[in-house]
Amino acid sequence: MARREDNRRGREEEDNEFIDRLVHINRVAKTVKGGRNMSFAALVIVGDEKGRVGFGKGKAREVPEAIRKATEEAKKTMIRVPLREGRTLHHDVRGRHGAGKIVMRSAPPGTGVIAGGPMRAVLECLGVQDVVGKSIGTSNPYNMVRATFDALKRMESPRTIANKRGKKVSDIVSRRQDGASAPDAIEA
Repeated sequence: MARREDNRRGREEEDNEFIDRLVHINRVAKTVKGGRNMSFAALVIVGDEKGRVGFGKGKAREVPEAIRKATEEAKKTMIRVPLREGRTLHHDVRGRHGAGKIVMRSAPPGTGVIAGGPMRAVLECLGVQDVVGKSIGTSNPYNMVRATFDALKRMESPRTIANKRGKKVSDIVSRRQDGASAPDAIEA
């Protein structure tokens, strides 16, 4: 019996480290011979606010069940994103999925999360505190979330780039002045 309680306690601690945001609920009706079958589709973002984030979709007859399924899928599909100083992105990045296009830029301290809708939910669950984002094209939440994840997957830290090139991090990134990257770093 004690083993089962320990297992539950471990699962609760695991759930407490993640925050989840419900982005979208869609009511879906399927017309059949006897009438309409109603079901609900949910889109959920899950993150630990320390650089890990994931999204999931769930579909069920009841809203809570759809949200639970989406949350479980989101936890399975989490990605790790390198953050600069644990608060912003390392560099500007673009993402795309279908007609949804995303542009995200790193920002100086105190800027906050300037992004709308589903992109904002992803960035807040990720733990980003200072970023400027813009979505171009569609406002479909599914495509916006996938475009945001496409952009986040392209994010690379200076350390990984230095390892790929066989250089030191100091050769790639010059000293930042007032939180902004120096223009010399772009040309190098």
